Amino acid sequence: MIHIAECPDCGNTRTLFNECPHCGSATPPILSGDTVELNIKHGAPTVEEALDRLTENIRHFQELGIKAIVLIHGYGSSGEGGRIKWAIHDALEHNRFADRVEEYYFGEQVPFGSSEYRLLLERRLGLKRYLKHFKGGNAGMTVLLLGSERRSA
Repeated sequence: MIHIAECPDCGNTRTLFNECPHCGSATPPILSGDTVELNIKHGAPTVEEALDRLTENIRHFQELGIKAIVLIHGYGSSGEGGRIKWAIHDALEHNRFADRVEEYYFGEQVPFGSSEYRLLLERRLGLKRYLKHFKGGNAGMTVLLLGSERRSA
């Protein structure tokens, strides 16, 4: 995951979650962008663990004001797509994250230079930082555009 946050107390770069490793501050970080990369396959989770991790991260990212996630789920070694990829696609298509994800784009739908890619970049300029992931229609990633957080009164 790319670090896009700064500690408001000491000014050092830090992760989005947990305390600042430099000064121990628990104050929420200051964001330097509205887009993050999340490698959901890191640590070889089971499908259910990956879906749970994604659910938790979407909630946390939205609370911090993140607008887009470049989700790295991998393609799988079978050549037909991995179980995590297909489970995430299925969850998105069946509205599992509909309360937080406004739109999603499977990597193979937005290859670098395509009209879909240009439109997506116009909507979320922060994605430009992640150009390397869009080469050739990357089937191992999905872009999630988050909606505004729904707070209950």
